[in-house]
Amino acid sequence: MFRAVSCAFCGKSVAPGTGLMYVKSDGTILHFCSSKCRKNMIKLRRDPTKLKWCKKTRKVYR
Repeated sequence: MFRAVSCAFCGKSVAPGTGLMYVKSDGTILHFCSSKCRKNMIKLRRDPTKLKWCKKTRKVYR
């Protein structure tokens, strides 16, 4: 059974069969909608609340 998940970085919904799944060394599973979100969170360590294009930013400033 497939279930929709949300992106760990931007908060967008990720359709089943698409996106990226990242498993951290401690066993935490993160789902990303694109490689752009994965790179911003894992490699660049950016805060999604400070980026205008993220859904999480819009929630903070409402």
